[in-house]
Amino acid sequence: MTALVEAVQTPLANALGWTLFHSLWEGALAALALACALFASHSPRVRYWAACVAMAAMLAGAGFTFARVMPEKIAADAAVTHPVKRAFRGRRPLPADVPARFRAADAPPWFTPFWVAGVTLFHLRTLASCMAARRMRRRGVCLAPGPWQQRLARLGASVRVAKPVVLLESCLAEAPAVIGYLRPVILVPVGMLAGMPAGQVEGILLHELAHIRRHDYLVNLLQTVVEGFLFYHPAVWWISSTIRAEREKCCDDLAVAARGDAHEYATALAALEQNRRAANKVALAATGGNLMKRIRRLLYPLEAQGTALTPVLSAGILTLTAAVALTAWQTKPANPDIRPVAQAGEHVGPYDRWLREDVAYIVTDRERFAFQGLTTDEERDKFIEQFWLRRDPTPNTVENEFQEEHYRRIAYANEHYASGSGVAGWKTDRGRIYITFGPPDEIESHPSGGKYQRPAQEGGGEISTYPFEEWRYRHVDGVGENVVLPFVDKLRTGEFQMSRDPRDKEVK
Repeated sequence: MTALVEAVQTPLANALGWTLFHSLWEGALAALALACALFASHSPRVRYWAACVAMAAMLAGAGFTFARVMPEKIAADAAVTHPVKRAFRGRRPLPADVPARFRAADAPPWFTPFWVAGVTLFHLRTLASCMAARRMRRRGVCLAPGPWQQRLARLGASVRVAKPVVLLESCLAEAPAVIGYLRPVILVPVGMLAGMPAGQVEGILLHELAHIRRHDYLVNLLQTVVEGFLFYHPAVWWISSTIRAEREKCCDDLAVAARGDAHEYATALAALEQNRRAANKVALAATGGNLMKRIRRLLYPLEAQGTALTPVLSAGILTLTAAVALTAWQTKPANPDIRPVAQAGEHVGPYDRWLREDVAYIVTDRERFAFQGLTTDEERDKFIEQFWLRRDPTPNTVENEFQEEHYRRIAYANEHYASGSGVAGWKTDRGRIYITFGPPDEIESHPSGGKYQRPAQEGGGEISTYPFEEWRYRHVDGVGENVVLPFVDKLRTGEFQMSRDPRDKEVK
């Protein structure tokens, strides 16, 4: 204990402690600046670089503070030449019979030993991740077939990747990933090249090539090192998660721009997610980030994009922005024959409502862009008529079975899946799945939760659960066979949210 006290009272420990203390408010300012940048722009590239600058500013601010604090402490130490231990600056030595009192100003130097321990642990974890990535590159791998190596080279040339990239099939990889910077390799799970349509595989490979083109492996490694030094600050983890999320979006955009088919690429991401578990943090995988948000952004690029800024922006700013946006979207209704799906009291133009609500889950990107480019109501009416005709299974009859079934699904979703908190049924996860894929073949429903016998393949045993449902589809086009979709109501509001992990229904 005496050695620890003596170490804490050194100039270095004192300077580090005060640096850590000041970095708290410096990091908060960097996070606030990033929040404003995210609020102002929805471009993934802009948001990505803004987050990188914010993280670099946090590290630079801490370094600048340390440089400012340390010389003063060294000078103070140089003036002490007698053997008596130096008291903290500004404090006079107390007589032996007077008990010392701990002051708030004495606390920062004690942060230093805990910070050193934390930095050591985090960097050891990073080193372990690097070693694991190196093992994945060398063990249980084989070269992909020659035609795929040639196709990868052509794809690399199309996105201007100058480095030679090797494509390996791995027994250990659960999702495609990039490993290495100077000599990058792309690992894909064994069987993926043969088990997925070639177009979807090319989309995934383009995503990984985009990581290589953008030097993301090196940036991600540096980002992990900064996380290790600033692990104690909540802002660094929020900024880091923003970097990773926007990085994946940037690569998604590059892949879609090269292929030109967002729907097929989104389908490929969804297929990969079914077999994914947690990926190595140092590797860059195509399934990184919040996959559902990425897929939704690809399929509906013009929908209003939300931002998680509530902790850093005042409610007044958000309310004012929402009011301005709603005012800008308002249009006079011109065709009352279009069926409304919006909630009562919501002032939304019928054409805008048709695009954003009625057909939000079935309209293609090309159709969405084309519709938004129309300038007259007559053109819009003709577009809507042709939209339904293209989907009519019996175009020579009066009835349009597809259109009738679609609106029947919307009505059913609004009637059965609306949440107790006021969310319309078509907006909920169950409503979206029902409208997109139709009624499931089987539903296992536990509306009150309680005791539940876990299946043997999930470990068995009796557990307590939240209210949950599991929908089973024998076949879903573009997804696969025997698809099981779990929905959990953790807040018990009646809004069941789709879950990626079957164990989310368990009460911890």
